Amino acid sequence: MKVAVLAGGRSSEREVSLSSGAAVCRGLVEAGHEPLLVHIEADGRWHCEGETVTLEPGGGLLGCDVVFPALHGPFGEDGTVQGVLETLDIPYVGSGVLASAVCMNKFVFKELMRAAGLPQVRYVALRADQSWDVDLDLGWPVFVKPARLGSSVGISRVASREELVPALERAFRHDSLVLVEQAAQGIEVECGVLGDGDPLVSPCGEIRVRRSRTGFYDYEAKYTPGGMELVVPARISREVAERVRELAKEAFLRAGCSGLARVDFFVEDADGEGRVLLNEVNTMPGFTPTSVFARLVEAAGVSYPELCDRLVALALARFRRERALAY
Repeated sequence: MKVAVLAGGRSSEREVSLSSGAAVCRGLVEAGHEPLLVHIEADGRWHCEGETVTLEPGGGLLGCDVVFPALHGPFGEDGTVQGVLETLDIPYVGSGVLASAVCMNKFVFKELMRAAGLPQVRYVALRADQSWDVDLDLGWPVFVKPARLGSSVGISRVASREELVPALERAFRHDSLVLVEQAAQGIEVECGVLGDGDPLVSPCGEIRVRRSRTGFYDYEAKYTPGGMELVVPARISREVAERVRELAKEAFLRAGCSGLARVDFFVEDADGEGRVLLNEVNTMPGFTPTSVFARLVEAAGVSYPELCDRLVALALARFRRERALAY
């Protein structure tokens, strides 16, 4: 199978995407596929093997059978590139336009999950054009974060009202919509989800931060060697782990995700009954063999090459299902 792998992109997660794309290419080769790396520049231009890529609606992409968009953040994971690929009429790995956009927008995602009754921390959304002098009623500390970015870019932990305005200013440099969230007093736990319909849900993994200047799971902790440790299985009871896995599957399906996602949680009172709080769903997590998602799925018995192969098969199957519908 000839697979176009998209890497790079316009977002602040560009370097992570380049690493993911290179790893996906290696995994596809090991799985018996023929990858073709398409490099998306920071200005949005597409290149392949030194040549500019021309996109023609309905014309596919470089004669490939499937596209693997190993892109993270805005202009790659938020439904924009997915819309381009729909226009090109070619199968692609991962969630479609709507699910990608919903999961990228933390406020919309939280509102959807709240309507479904899934447990979350309390939160308030603020726009850049409204007064920031509001009664948050969330207690301290809180987390201030851009609503539509990933990899903890622009996030601040705020311990008092005096720190709030500088944190908001920092977040509004990245987005016109910002979330202020109540801080969870627990451990971070993540699950990988793979499939469609009745997807595989991985064992729970616990994130232990080893190196961070901010004191939380920030960009440095995520991408600096030794910055974090993934403990699989997470140090929670079997009953709590099953609750996390059930919620991971429910959030994945309610958001309309497809193919893959990493679902993030907080577990409070991990040594006791364990209160589970849904944090977010990442529709295209980091994709190197040492990234959290790949390691979680490996713990479920799926090797990295097999993971890449399954995702290609899932993309083709979804494409056939959707193109069989009458429009």
